[in-house]
Amino acid sequence: MADHAPRRRSPLVVAGRTIACTLSLAVLGSSGFAWYAYTSLTTGLTTSTALSAVRKSAPPHLDSSVNILLIGLDSRKDMNGNDLPKQFVQDELNAGSSEIGGYNTNTLIVLHIPANGGKVTALSIPRDDYVQTEGADGKMHKIKEAYGIAKAAADAKLANKGLSKAQEEQQSREAGRAATLATVQNFLGIPIDHFAEVNLLGFYDIAQAIGPVQVCLNHATSDPAETGQGSGFSGQAGLNTLNASQALAFVRQRHNLPGGDLDRTHRQQAFISSAEYKLKQEGVFGDLGKMQGLFNVVKKDVVIDDQWNILDFAQQAPNLTGGNVEFNTLPIAGFATIGGEDVNKVDPVQIKQIVQTLFGHDPAPTPPTDASSSAPAAPAAGPAAPSSAPAAPSARPSGTVDVFNASAVTGAAGSESKALVAMGFKAGRVAEASSHPKDVTVTYGAGAKDGADAAAARYGVTATAAASVPAGHVEVVLGTGYTPPGAPAAAPPAAAASSTADPAANLPMQGPPVKMGGIPCVN
Repeated sequence: MADHAPRRRSPLVVAGRTIACTLSLAVLGSSGFAWYAYTSLTTGLTTSTALSAVRKSAPPHLDSSVNILLIGLDSRKDMNGNDLPKQFVQDELNAGSSEIGGYNTNTLIVLHIPANGGKVTALSIPRDDYVQTEGADGKMHKIKEAYGIAKAAADAKLANKGLSKAQEEQQSREAGRAATLATVQNFLGIPIDHFAEVNLLGFYDIAQAIGPVQVCLNHATSDPAETGQGSGFSGQAGLNTLNASQALAFVRQRHNLPGGDLDRTHRQQAFISSAEYKLKQEGVFGDLGKMQGLFNVVKKDVVIDDQWNILDFAQQAPNLTGGNVEFNTLPIAGFATIGGEDVNKVDPVQIKQIVQTLFGHDPAPTPPTDASSSAPAAPAAGPAAPSSAPAAPSARPSGTVDVFNASAVTGAAGSESKALVAMGFKAGRVAEASSHPKDVTVTYGAGAKDGADAAAARYGVTATAAASVPAGHVEVVLGTGYTPPGAPAAAPPAAAASSTADPAANLPMQGPPVKMGGIPCVN
């Protein structure tokens, strides 16, 4: 691996590393420079053998499509295990001590490139999804923790092998990568063909190389760094032009957002779209001189698998630079507290069916609904759980959902009722709303909190108890500002509409999609 001197970088930039990966792939996918990439970029590029270690256990391929996992690694250390400078980490990036060396994969995005070379589908996996991990201990953990757990186990085994600090760091990271790849393959039910990883050294360099990027906010927001947890980001409603440090804060903010961590995922997607749009508008993808700086950053900061043929990729993925990419966020089934940590409950069966449908494959037959058939039961969800029984992260929402439409979208209540029923609810009332809130509201009666949390997560809001709602019922009111999940997000300028039906439109995704080709507005 190339030696990286510690420099100005950001920890906890959850989106940054994967944004860097995606933009790097767009650079690599610029077919006009494929030969240059193959002969110049591959010289000095860091590669990994981790994918070979998990290929035998991967689900079978159903066609010749390509699945690429983008890994954003959260670490305050460089590629050789050295701490990043304290002053830069703390003062400029408002991100805590550089001595904290966690290895969470705080961003995981799967890019699916169809066999016919059509629209690229990108799926974000929420970092706190509670899943069966592969690798070190094989237990249930947040999906982001698979890398760090496996790396720590490898470090323990390598401690007395006479390796240098850099050698041990590189080998233990390989164990972390393999564990992450295997965990994602098992969770989604798809094989991973290639992967790219960017750590904390990547995003700032790429953001600097790109220059100021415009993003769009639905509402003004502020996240003061003085709180000790804040990102330091502040933005007005509408367009905001961000330099590299501001971009880091933008993709890092999770406080003071309606959907919290899930809104941060949408910001990741929106920044990728905005940055790609800027590069395309400025003609970077067609200018070798302009691309030289990005090539150099990619060489320095990105790790890819050693089986990746850049020339083949350039032919497979022209849509990465053409804006024909749609980002969706996989749904959660609610929230829980397990082992003192807040986690996202997920339904592994539902997740696999969504992925297969979205990727154009027939969903696998649904196994028995017993939670133990799809994943080990989770520990109790804490005092907030409606019963004393252990809470399984794969449990589907239950109860009756009533949907009322206060928006101008015709038939919205009926469409949302169907989508919520697909999540596991029983269909209740569907009607026009008597009240007219601006945002979607989710309220619930006695015994329906878990279901309400799952419904609220779909809209990025928080569910509240209401005495007026019958026991066992969840009430959803689609406010005047409601936008149907699957509809294009407001974007100045707007992305071009797809000529084909959106397969994600009728799937229970976590909020609306973000489409590349413009500047999407997000929370």
